[in-house]
Amino acid sequence: MKNFLDEQFLLHTKTAQKLYHEYAKHMPIIDYHCHLPQQQIAEDKQFENLTQIWLYGDHYKWRAMRTNGADERYCTGNASDWEKFEKWGETVPYTLRNPLYHWTHLELQRYFDVHKILSPATAKEIYDECTAKLQTPEYSVRNLLRKMDVRLVCTTDDPVDTLEFHAQLQADRFEIPILPAFRPDAAMNVDNTAGFNNYVNRVEKAANTSIGTFSDYLTALKKRHDFFAAHGCSVSDHGLEEIYAEDYTEAEIKAIFDKIRSGKDLDLTERKKFKSAMLITFAEWDWERGWVQQYHLGALRNNNSRMLRQLGPDTGWDSMGDFSQARALAKFLNRLDSDDKLTKTILYNLNPADNELMATMIGNFNDGSSAGKIQWGSGWWFLDQKDGMTKQINALSNMGLLSRFVGMLTDSRSFLSYPRHEYFRRILCSLFGDEIENGELPNDIPWVGKVIQDICFHNAKNYFSWQYIEKQSHVTEKIF
Repeated sequence: MKNFLDEQFLLHTKTAQKLYHEYAKHMPIIDYHCHLPQQQIAEDKQFENLTQIWLYGDHYKWRAMRTNGADERYCTGNASDWEKFEKWGETVPYTLRNPLYHWTHLELQRYFDVHKILSPATAKEIYDECTAKLQTPEYSVRNLLRKMDVRLVCTTDDPVDTLEFHAQLQADRFEIPILPAFRPDAAMNVDNTAGFNNYVNRVEKAANTSIGTFSDYLTALKKRHDFFAAHGCSVSDHGLEEIYAEDYTEAEIKAIFDKIRSGKDLDLTERKKFKSAMLITFAEWDWERGWVQQYHLGALRNNNSRMLRQLGPDTGWDSMGDFSQARALAKFLNRLDSDDKLTKTILYNLNPADNELMATMIGNFNDGSSAGKIQWGSGWWFLDQKDGMTKQINALSNMGLLSRFVGMLTDSRSFLSYPRHEYFRRILCSLFGDEIENGELPNDIPWVGKVIQDICFHNAKNYFSWQYIEKQSHVTEKIF
């Protein structure tokens, strides 16, 4: 019997162990999509205790705690930090076979060198030990990034964000580039008339541009797109239920914009046409600048209206949706490709029923202009666990080129989430190792090891357009 979470965790063959320890383990990390709060990096925040760095904002843990019977005061409420951690300690033993069980103990080991199993019996000891370590300079957020050998981070930022903390980080010449990503979901969300009009007013203020017409609106948003580019942004991201690809005319979109600005609600057809027009516009701007665009598709968000009213969004009330993805996605990509305006693109699905759909869709638009131009992204959100990652890797292997895959990302709000890259790498090496030992792949360890290192780091390094770093950063060689 193997020991839990030892050096050979998830590595079931000698070949898998060799591939991981000699090729994958020490590769740096490029986190090209996450939700880390850039202010905390700029301020080099020192967390007061383990609850603050581990449980604040973590809706994965909150969902588990609620399911285990914990009252909301221990998740997002006014319980003390120790009381919240105590409830998490009570919950962890019941997360067996949930990825939270693995992530929890990987994070305790990798960041704090704590190898005990978290339970009610060990919670206080672990809390005190980790909290004491968090008080030391080694555990400031910048040092946590250094500790995990993170080489670059892309945050997620609304077009109206000031990017002041990105500017501060650049002024500080922090050696790990923290770059913004353009996330314009609110700029096309016309489902709520009052909310959209409030957002347009915010765009007007951020761009210092009067908005009276749809043309003015695009001018203001383009100024924000340019502003992001000036701060090193070369990545956009969209979190959508589905791609919108309705036919529309310019006159229709202008009329729809005027209608909603007058305070009138749009019907379903009008909403879809407007969203379609905005997606095409954003994609064309990304193409003009050579950005990489990302589409996270399939989340059914804010299902619990009562808790949404109490707590707001992103508090753990989301699930997979069963939206129809293929036809609209193909139509959207084909329109851009036909106009020769399809930039590098990464697609992510939340529903595993769409795995083979995504794996085959990317092949429709890989035109040879660059290796892996259209990518199918790693298992995301509910799928960034062993089964989800394995299925994604297998489907991509069967229907595309796994060797050109840009690999793992954290998609996290926590500075303790980087062991997820290790989790992914162990799964990847296990799959290759098993097939080598079964005679399904040649025993060419140097070549397979190179492919693994490419997936872990080099493919992402080569895929994204971060040339400006070479011009502006004094530590370029240290980064890449």
